[in-house]
Amino acid sequence: MLTTQRKQHILARLHAQGQVIAKALSQELGTTEDTVRRDLRELAAQGKLQRVHGGALPASPAIGNTLARGGIAHEDKVALGRLGASLIKPGQVALLDGGTTALQLAQHIAPDLHATIVTHSPVIATALATHAHIDIIMLGGKLFRHSMVNMGAQTVEAASQLHIDLYFMGVTGVHPTAGLTTGDYEEAALKRAFHARAAETVVLASSEKLLTASVYAIAPLKSLAALVVTAHTPTETRQAFEVLGIKILLTD
Repeated sequence: MLTTQRKQHILARLHAQGQVIAKALSQELGTTEDTVRRDLRELAAQGKLQRVHGGALPASPAIGNTLARGGIAHEDKVALGRLGASLIKPGQVALLDGGTTALQLAQHIAPDLHATIVTHSPVIATALATHAHIDIIMLGGKLFRHSMVNMGAQTVEAASQLHIDLYFMGVTGVHPTAGLTTGDYEEAALKRAFHARAAETVVLASSEKLLTASVYAIAPLKSLAALVVTAHTPTETRQAFEVLGIKILLTD
């Protein structure tokens, strides 16, 4: 079998099964594990899959910068933002991560809500500026232009002084075995710091993030209070998380 044919076969298996195992592929294709691993490395370099120990998982397409992600699943993100905003109760302290879905959440917060919003995103802080009853706490640091958020030791130190009721974590991948992942090492560390300060963490996940993985692990799925997905998410996709005991919330 030609290299191109092997790679097409690997991607087809990945799409059908949600993961591939190098040893099983080598037996199926009648080739060595080294050959399969080389194919996996090359496909990973092209962004077509995410390598993990022993095989590969579907790669998240949500790893572009904020501008690029803005055009992906826009209507889904509007619905997710609307539901997410409804989860913030009067008097709570909520931490909003950066990202296009978090921005939709900010834009759907009721103008009469009395609450405190913590964020390291200048974009989200600006979006909330006209909400007279929202106290905004802006976490400083060095601006990470890829995601338009502040990051660094100063950000982590500021967060360590807070007690957060509800953290809306931004991720690029949500997978039953890989857990919650993102595409940047420093962002993953910061998200773990935020997660550690929150009583509850919620992820708003548009369809392209589900059953996919990125390079850097943030936290296991079981640490979530809820995973919010759109109403048109396939039943089998939802069940892949529900069997793990994950609470699923559906948009209207």
